[in-house]
Amino acid sequence: GKILPGVPIWIGGPEVSYDSPAVLQRLPEVFGVMKGEGEETFRELVHYYMEGGSLEKIDGITYRGEKGQILDNPWRPVMDLSKVPFVYHDMKDFQNKIVYYETSRGCPFSCSYCLSSVDKCLRFRDLELVKKELQFFLDEKVPQVKFVDRTFNCKHGHAMEIWRYLIEHDNGITNFHFEVAADLLNEEELKLIESMRPGLIQLEIGVQSTNEQTIREIRRTMRFEEVARIVQRINQGENVHQHLDLIAGLPYEGMESFQKSFDDVYRLHPEQLQLGFLKVLKGSYMESQKERYGLVYKSRPPYEVLYTNWLSYEEMMRLKSVEEMVEVYYNSGQFSYCLRKLEEEYASPFVLYQELGRYYENHELHLMSHSRITRYEILLGFVREKHKERERLYRELLTFDLYFRENVKNRPEFAGEHEVSKDWLNAFYETESKEHQYLIGYEAYDKRQLRKMTHIEKFHYDVLGTCEEKEKFILFDYQNRSRLTHQAAVTEIETE
Repeated sequence: GKILPGVPIWIGGPEVSYDSPAVLQRLPEVFGVMKGEGEETFRELVHYYMEGGSLEKIDGITYRGEKGQILDNPWRPVMDLSKVPFVYHDMKDFQNKIVYYETSRGCPFSCSYCLSSVDKCLRFRDLELVKKELQFFLDEKVPQVKFVDRTFNCKHGHAMEIWRYLIEHDNGITNFHFEVAADLLNEEELKLIESMRPGLIQLEIGVQSTNEQTIREIRRTMRFEEVARIVQRINQGENVHQHLDLIAGLPYEGMESFQKSFDDVYRLHPEQLQLGFLKVLKGSYMESQKERYGLVYKSRPPYEVLYTNWLSYEEMMRLKSVEEMVEVYYNSGQFSYCLRKLEEEYASPFVLYQELGRYYENHELHLMSHSRITRYEILLGFVREKHKERERLYRELLTFDLYFRENVKNRPEFAGEHEVSKDWLNAFYETESKEHQYLIGYEAYDKRQLRKMTHIEKFHYDVLGTCEEKEKFILFDYQNRSRLTHQAAVTEIETE
């Protein structure tokens, strides 16, 4: 506005669509608002500025008339989704970027915090078109395609056909990400999912809360028992990365209730547990109830909640610290064996992450960024402070977790001395290069290469099992990693 005062400014998006006349009153520098879906409206506006014509014939806009009065044109009918142009042509611009793709718009649910439910019209892109476009991504070997459909599996036939196509045309590389309602997945879909290559798809499942009163109040339809059953079933296939979401700051969810929601979801052991904070969006039902809920939130986008009638600001800050710890320790997948044992020391998983967060704050560790190895050392420091008598066990679990992920060349200090003698290793690899009892698929390599490509660690505890004191030699095999988590295959070596 200041640099090019003559240029008319148009804005659009959910942020300004539902109260466009008020937006223009509030922002005198803006000339007009595009309401609702913008694809066709924007094209007609460009035509108007290039070729002339009249603004009053364009549906879906609110703008200033000749005399400065605000004119509000009718909303545009929702568009045919198959008419939206496909924007990806030259994939050079998208190298190493996530590609976003849409096959349906709208949502059958009416969650009060979400804007997808304001426009009730659910529609789908033509499946033949979708297949052609997915084939383009597959041919280009795009690393990840993220479907932005709000509830991908709300129409059974649509989801099935796309998933079948992906299985039949899988290029072994591309991963497809879907937001689904887990409790809507039926037997046919589950069987299909079980047949997929590990890493072909990943699922994002919004649980938000397991408090029934909260779920009712936010107008969600979700049966947590059913979600839990399905998530556990998919877990057993070990081929699909599952990402479960919670939202802090919802009505009727205080600290105690949120802790229960967290623990409920954590016990399902998803690959990722996302702890989000409520965003109070303009035009949502949630916003209209803000007085009733005592919702106080930031005035700038994304309008994140600060406190509610049920959660104080201090508690919200505590949850922020839990979120940070879950991100670093749980979601990174780098500490799985250590955490599994550490959880047993606490009343619940939530309490563990809360204590970890406090430890970071007490030692001012939250003020700086840390390398991956430092994160292991910090966790050991936490154990030293809280569970001194089991420090040796946790040191071994952390060493296991470290080698489980990668064949570290520089052994970090916390792992202590490497206790396997050179003679023992020589004898093992000598035998192995002839017999291949443990290292299947390494037939082409000599014993020196075998030794480089694998790692053997001596433990004094049964780290893979009960964690009781027991001497164990464990072989980490980095050629045969899990296709889902990329963790090494591990085998216990039988010693006389």
